[in-house]
Amino acid sequence: MDYQRPFFLFTPHLETIYPATLRQVHGVAYTRERITTPDDDFLDLDWLQHGSSSLVIISHGLEGNSTRAYVKGMARAAYGQGIDVLAWNFRGCSEEMNRQLRFYHSGASDDLEIIVQHALAKGYKQLYLVGFSLGGNLTLKYLGERPTYPQIKRAVAFSVPLHLHSSCLKISEPSNWIYNQRFLNNLKEKVIRKATQMPGLDVTGIGNIKTLMAFDDRYTAPLHGFASALDYYTRCSALNFLHTIQIPTLIVNAQNDPFLSTACYPAAALKDHPVVKFESPQFGGHVGFAQFRKNGLYWSEERALSFLFPE
Repeated sequence: MDYQRPFFLFTPHLETIYPATLRQVHGVAYTRERITTPDDDFLDLDWLQHGSSSLVIISHGLEGNSTRAYVKGMARAAYGQGIDVLAWNFRGCSEEMNRQLRFYHSGASDDLEIIVQHALAKGYKQLYLVGFSLGGNLTLKYLGERPTYPQIKRAVAFSVPLHLHSSCLKISEPSNWIYNQRFLNNLKEKVIRKATQMPGLDVTGIGNIKTLMAFDDRYTAPLHGFASALDYYTRCSALNFLHTIQIPTLIVNAQNDPFLSTACYPAAALKDHPVVKFESPQFGGHVGFAQFRKNGLYWSEERALSFLFPE
């Protein structure tokens, strides 16, 4: 299933920005549920339910949420196949600040485990995981940490920064300035908001932080128990967990993804993996894969459905 980009999306940046800013996904009416975490925080879950015994769990990307077009597009596609869908929002991503000092990060697989256990408690028999970008890294790490989970049948991850350190350096390159600034501004705003309810959180000089790695070194790492940004990247990069995954899993990283370093294309290392399949289409951008005249389905949604639910 080859991906051909639309003629007018002729650069990786257009392929990335168009779906993120201009795509409209209609017909997705979530039902929200808030659950309490063991550390007295909360997670907001958005459901589409038929009453199926199968459930697709969708994990969004950095500073995303369940309302992003790529999440809603995937949710609509799966729901249209008669499958229940759960799009969960990471801590602090559902328009209300979470209660604890911690936020979310690329390796917060403990929260995905809470989601999985909650789904199983509701009686779902078959679970399918889909992750995008940061959520893809989190999903793959989770699968590698828990290789024997009989209810989880298959997984797909798109545009995954499998090697966090080099990908963080990549997004900080001048050609990616617009993305770096957008992410940084959102993250810094969250920390400043958090500081109003957590007086011990120091935001002095936060405006001087210019890169995601500097932000991770000052905030993400210490708030989540890591010694440094580099320690965080090393311990949470999904690349280090792929070898232990034991369920059929598809990773799709476009060759022209502006966010991903060369270390995020482990085709050779995965060539003989018994269950993990790596695909690298020439085009697609970052969480892009736009297409038209396919009943509103993007290529990534078609590819995910074909892999998750093979005939």
